[in-house]
Order: sequence, then C-alpha cells, then structure tokens
Amino acid sequence: MEYLSKQRYEEITAELKHLINVVYPKVKDNLAEARAQGDLSENAGYREARRIQGKTISRIRFLQKVLEHSRVITPDVLPKDRVCLLSHVEFTNLSTNTRMKFEIVSPHEMDLEAGKISLKSPIGAALMGKKVGEIAEARVPTGTLRLRIESITLD
Repeated sequence: MEYLSKQRYEEITAELKHLINVVYPKVKDNLAEARAQGDLSENAGYREARRIQGKTISRIRFLQKVLEHSRVITPDVLPKDRVCLLSHVEFTNLSTNTRMKFEIVSPHEMDLEAGKISLKSPIGAALMGKKVGEIAEARVPTGTLRLRIESITLD
C-alpha cells in the first residue's frame, strides 16, 4: 500500500485519462496506418508504431497499478510533532553544519528539485518518526550522516 497526497493522486489520474483518451487512440491510428502500407517485415514505420504502442500500454498499466494500490492521505490525520509522510522537515547536517529543508513524500512523488524526498530514501527513512531536536542517522553511500531536526510542519 502506498499513500499519496491528493495533488499527486489527481496528477496520476489526469495522466492516465490523457493516455487512455488522447494518446492511445492516436497510437492505434498510427499503427493501423503503418500496417496498411504493406509488407510488415520491412516496414520501419510499423515497427516504430508497435514500439510506441508497447510503451504507451506499459505506462497505462503502471499508472493503473499505482492507483489501485494507493490511498490518498490527508494531513489532518497525521501527527504534527513527529516526522511523517507529507511533513516539511528542516534539519542540520551536523558534520557540515548545513541546513536543509525537504518534504517527505511517497516514492511516486519524489522530486529533489522541488524539495521532495521519498520516505524510503536513506535520509527520509532515517527522519521518519523523529521529533524536533532529535538526531537521525542516515546511512548513505558516502557514510553515515547525523541530522538534527530543527522544525517539522504539515501544510
């Protein structure tokens, strides 16, 4: 079971509807057009259309599975004093004295550029369940990071 924010759930739903209602019909039309050109063994257009069809079907199935095994979580039910899913956490890396702020999200929402880290990442997993002032130890490829939690907020 995966938990998603309402926003991400809606984004996935919209992408799935777009693929099913807009993209896939075009893919089918392109495939039919390529098939009508004759000899399929030497038809590069047909092979390309089949490849695109496979990628589209694969993406549709993936998104369907994500939605099937996901639930929307609302911040109202989450603890406000501990790091949890959808928490905005500000912490200090004690070895470099660098402050960072990230939102803890599901793996399907992870986006480092937007400041979102997965709860399954080494840092996200280490922060989960901690309170302000506690120190989390995250095992990363370069060693162990000691992170002091400075603040926790839920939006």
